[in-house]
Amino acid sequence: MAAAVMAAVVVLAAVAAAATVATPAEVRWEVSYLTLEPLGRAQKVIAINNQFPGPLLNVTTNQNVRVNVQNNLDEPLLITWDGIQMRMNSWQDGVSGTNCPIPPGWNWTYQFQLKDQIGSFFYFPSLGLQRAAGGYGPITVNNRATVPVPFGQPDGDITLFIGDWYTNSHIELRNMLDDGKDLGVPDAILINGRGPYRYDTALVPDDLQYETVGVEPGKTYRFRVHNVGISTSLNFRIQNHNMLLVEAEGTYTNQQNYTNLDIHVGQSCSFLVTMDQNASTDYYIVASPRFVSNPQWSQVTGVALLQYSNSKGKASGPLPDAPNDYYDKYYSINQAKSIRMNTSAGAARQNPQGSFHYGSINITHTFVLMNEVPLRINGNRRRTINRISYSPPETPLRLADLHNLSGVYTTDFPAMPSDMPAKIASSALNASYKGFLEIIFQNNDTDVQTYHLDGYSFFVVGMDYGLWTPDRRNDYNRWDAISRCTTQVFPGGWTAVLVSLDNVGLWNLRAEKLDNWYRGQEVYVKVADPLGYNITEMIMPDNVLYCGLLKDRQKPQIHESNSKSSAQAEAGWSNRLLATVMLVVAAVIFS
Repeated sequence: MAAAVMAAVVVLAAVAAAATVATPAEVRWEVSYLTLEPLGRAQKVIAINNQFPGPLLNVTTNQNVRVNVQNNLDEPLLITWDGIQMRMNSWQDGVSGTNCPIPPGWNWTYQFQLKDQIGSFFYFPSLGLQRAAGGYGPITVNNRATVPVPFGQPDGDITLFIGDWYTNSHIELRNMLDDGKDLGVPDAILINGRGPYRYDTALVPDDLQYETVGVEPGKTYRFRVHNVGISTSLNFRIQNHNMLLVEAEGTYTNQQNYTNLDIHVGQSCSFLVTMDQNASTDYYIVASPRFVSNPQWSQVTGVALLQYSNSKGKASGPLPDAPNDYYDKYYSINQAKSIRMNTSAGAARQNPQGSFHYGSINITHTFVLMNEVPLRINGNRRRTINRISYSPPETPLRLADLHNLSGVYTTDFPAMPSDMPAKIASSALNASYKGFLEIIFQNNDTDVQTYHLDGYSFFVVGMDYGLWTPDRRNDYNRWDAISRCTTQVFPGGWTAVLVSLDNVGLWNLRAEKLDNWYRGQEVYVKVADPLGYNITEMIMPDNVLYCGLLKDRQKPQIHESNSKSSAQAEAGWSNRLLATVMLVVAAVIFS
């Protein structure tokens, strides 16, 4: 009993320390439509505080965050936090399996901690193709002062959002998918929400607003680049400048220079770029499509300007070369394999990233998840994983579990491919807490896929073309594989990842391509705590929203003043944290 009590004290101290490491970051976001002309014609975009892209959430490792979101749209809204792991707290993940949406005219406060994370991430609206209209913005998680960054302090920090864009609204795009149509070639590639610089008078209209990045000669800047598009892999490059890759989705990388890098949908990277070229002229910043065959794609390229402070003229001439072949799959896969973890650098903690010897841990379970070309199910064109096309139930899975509701979803999602008839279902994959999971993504389609797992980062240990077989484990990188939350899977190929299941909850595993995600290419991974829900996990937040089978529990929302809401939110956060601590202590003492 004495040992148990001592263990409980240690747990109590650790959790209490986590709650007090930094002053909470508190922001209020008004999400609304804004009429802009990114391509020369008026269209509604989703803006946050009248900004498109949205405002920066600039925080530090272990800091607590409260984001009050006011939904001024005409449809329900959820914000999800791509790459933020929500430790012990899937209640804040902002996807349909964990949260009821924020109704139009309502607000809701997200409360979470940036536990043991650093790096470059982004947020976006997760429902109904809304990201195709904007609503996204950057998250920067800085190192604590006690943990050194493995490179010198940059002279500036620059965020670039790249992504394909349509002049059709997200509602029109949604209707196209519902009608069984493809979205087709996008109208442009935007950079920070702006159209291309007029590098070609025949392709780019006059008077478009384009992005200009101002820099000083001789200085070094950190560029954080996020592909927030709908479905297009992009090659990113800066004319005549080397890009030193230093971080990818929260992991410091082996530092190596690239003249260009493929960044797939949902992925984030950061580079150091030194302004060491002739400063008398501007330079092109380019994001161009990859893995496309339609000749119309050559007319869709994002172009911004890098402008030295003493520049005398605009950039001119041809754009910097992309990889030789637009469909050079070997170039891209070899480039992807070259991105490795910096094993000697600390990140969220002082101990080196390589001190977790993932390559020596025994695999406890394997999921082989296969996608294929679109399938016709019940007359509808759908996307599948292992021939299951996910359909979100009206009641979030996490709430259904808490209230012991049956029939909302099943846990019989197949862990291996089969030739069973394709079907639409609401089902989840069961996974064991504290297990060590191997996931094989098998892409039997003709397009690049990207997959993202909420709640975790995973080690990308292998990728290749062809069909994965168990003997391919002999080729895994078991020492310095990059740890990230979003990975590409090349057409007709596979990607293998390893993940330590140390975060209880229900976690969304999805295709980051919005059209595929909308059509059902997703599943939830259920990592249940053997001690019971709300023991290791944070308890349900006081402000939880109800919907579906639980809609009668929802009370009308009373809009409080900002100061009162903030005080109530702080009290609620403290109460939930204290309750979680007490439950953990009780579990340790009486186990």
